[in-house]
Amino acid sequence: MTVALFTLGGTIAMAGTGAGGVVSRLTGADLTAAVPGLADVPLDVRDVEAVPSAALAYRQILDLVDAAGAAVADGAAGVVVTQGTDTLEETAFLADLVWPHPAPLVFTGAMRNPTLAGPDGPANLLAAARVAAAPAARDLGVLVAFNDEIHAARFVRKTHSTSTATFASPNAGPIGHVIEGAARLLTRPPRHAPLPPVDRDRLAATRVALHTVTLDDDPALLDALTPNLDGLVVAGFGVGHVPPDFAPALGALAARMPVVLASRTGAGSVLRNTYGAVGSETDLRRRGLLCGGLLDPYKAKVLLRMLLAGGADPAAVAAAFARLG
Repeated sequence: MTVALFTLGGTIAMAGTGAGGVVSRLTGADLTAAVPGLADVPLDVRDVEAVPSAALAYRQILDLVDAAGAAVADGAAGVVVTQGTDTLEETAFLADLVWPHPAPLVFTGAMRNPTLAGPDGPANLLAAARVAAAPAARDLGVLVAFNDEIHAARFVRKTHSTSTATFASPNAGPIGHVIEGAARLLTRPPRHAPLPPVDRDRLAATRVALHTVTLDDDPALLDALTPNLDGLVVAGFGVGHVPPDFAPALGALAARMPVVLASRTGAGSVLRNTYGAVGSETDLRRRGLLCGGLLDPYKAKVLLRMLLAGGADPAAVAAAFARLG
């Protein structure tokens, strides 16, 4: 069975040097030719657009999901996407929100470009292809294969700026590993129903911001941030706390738009009813903020923007976060 490979650029596709450093130059054919052992996985290679992942937009990822779905409909056993790692945790989660197929859609990339000693791109690409071809990886939604670990897109985080072991799932751990060239799945988290399709033009016009609360923060900053917004994600301290002065301002915002409370810590859940001081999670929920649960702020922002672009009303937004957070 064939695996479709879509290439989007990033470190995995960088070679040679430009005036300011390495640049994206390798095609999908170049990438696959550099991978020993990949010949046993038939690939249908499709170069999309070689750009840094910081340049990607929701529309490009949704278009890619459509193309990946068409490849599956044409008989592909699974799909691999290579891209830069900077936004991979967000793009994979975005794809997971809308991917409706049993076939695996597997994202991967690299931390060391091919001009360096020990580039990790070839091994990651081989692992991703084997995961995409594995029957055991079906019905798991979108996955991330990196460093011979298999992660669910909704759990995975980029946790280090340079390490080849950067991708981890702090709340759940990897759901499997690639061992001796085979995908070994250790657990099967339940899938959630995909979100309904969204109008791409409406999505482009939907504005959701993220504010990370810091020590001695100034609530007046929210005034500059929030005009013309459709929604806001607040990354609070610890289990979901903000300075007391922030609480009234956030409550006022929650009266006119969805405001989601997440944790800036990188792991763990926002709580609901443990602390009761002004600015605590209990106080903020009483003022109308939505609990982001286990979703980190970046994924909460992706989900909120997709829900609002899809026309979800406040009750539907709250239900989605209760279900997915």
